[in-house]
Amino acid sequence: MFQLLYPLIHPIEPFLVPFCFFLAWALMFLLAGNLWSAFNHSVTRAKRMHQIPCPGCQFFTNDYRLKCTVHPHIANSEDAIECPDYCPKTYTLY
Repeated sequence: MFQLLYPLIHPIEPFLVPFCFFLAWALMFLLAGNLWSAFNHSVTRAKRMHQIPCPGCQFFTNDYRLKCTVHPHIANSEDAIECPDYCPKTYTLY
């Protein structure tokens, strides 16, 4: 079977090695670009999630049934970043 393909491959054989070399490096650059894009997206998303102030709010209960007594529907979500009722926890010594 390979003897039947030889007349087809023999004329393009000088171009196969550079083409495969270019294709392999192009795939490596695409892989590196995708990995960089995924890393960049993850860092951006993590920075956005760290802006959620709920754990530092005095209305945050840390209970899965009722996370926030004022706004339970937006607690621990991106909508809570600009929460108008955010009040920092105060620790009193009594």
